Amino acid sequence: MRAIEITAPGGPEVLVPTTRPVPEAGRGEVLIKVEAAGINRPDVFQRLGQYAPPPGTTDLPGLEVAGEIVGGDVGNSGFKIGDKVCALVAGGGYAEYCAAPIEQCLPVPHGLSMIEAAGLPETYFTVWSNVFDRGQLAAGESLLVHGGASGIGTTAVQLASALGHAVYATVGSDERARAVEALGAVKGINYKTQDFVEEVNALTQKKGVNVILDMVAGDYIGRELKCLADDGRIVLIATLGGSKSSFNSSELMRRRLTITGSTLRPRPVAFKAEIARALQKHVWPLLSAGKIKPVIFKTLPLGQAAQGHAMMEAGEQIGKIILTTG
Repeated sequence: MRAIEITAPGGPEVLVPTTRPVPEAGRGEVLIKVEAAGINRPDVFQRLGQYAPPPGTTDLPGLEVAGEIVGGDVGNSGFKIGDKVCALVAGGGYAEYCAAPIEQCLPVPHGLSMIEAAGLPETYFTVWSNVFDRGQLAAGESLLVHGGASGIGTTAVQLASALGHAVYATVGSDERARAVEALGAVKGINYKTQDFVEEVNALTQKKGVNVILDMVAGDYIGRELKCLADDGRIVLIATLGGSKSSFNSSELMRRRLTITGSTLRPRPVAFKAEIARALQKHVWPLLSAGKIKPVIFKTLPLGQAAQGHAMMEAGEQIGKIILTTG
């Protein structure tokens, strides 16, 4: 099969087309003939040598795919050979075939193309797990999303808005601010020209937001405490601004604030299976009804994965960048 491999840690140019054996699906896994695969920020970190695959996982990048089940162990999943699915995988998505745990597969929502379906798993699993499970965003509560124009960001904005939450999002341009507002955000905040702390406090009458989905970390954490409501939660999912932070610990205690975080890739299949079931129950009906939809910025052939990575690192996209095998 055709695939894209990382020849050495480095820039986008180290992503090189190659030929690999078709993977074998193990127990509890299915073999998917990939039609489309999403590019995600963890793929960039893996390419840079900063995010190694979990032990026993293929070295090929790619964490989400959409395609047809062509073999493997469907078990009692309700799926059968020939079904079209999208799946979260621990690696191997940049290829014509990919093995995926059957419990991490979901049906393609009604009305969505395979390209759109390929943009669902990594972002929706991540947002649900961190905003709603770990962050415990509850009825009547508000959310601040950093990186609101990214794949994760556009997903969080749409999903939380559709579920009735007030959502605010930081972005890097006025164009992106308007884009996230069109997706449901109360306000898109251009962090290059506006202070998000001042903006959030003004928008919430100084009450602050209840949950912050943070991909930046670094010096953002100390600032976030200043626009977080009492009993509020910061959920870290990336450290684009640096892994070291300084903040006022007494404020954390006095106002009962929580700083938490997670990485999804190394978690066991059983954990991800629980998220898949929650998504199918709570989120897939919204997708099938057209109330939310993945935002696709660019579609590229598999062989142009390097170009897709360059786009992501340049911050060009609003939404998802998708690779196709056709």
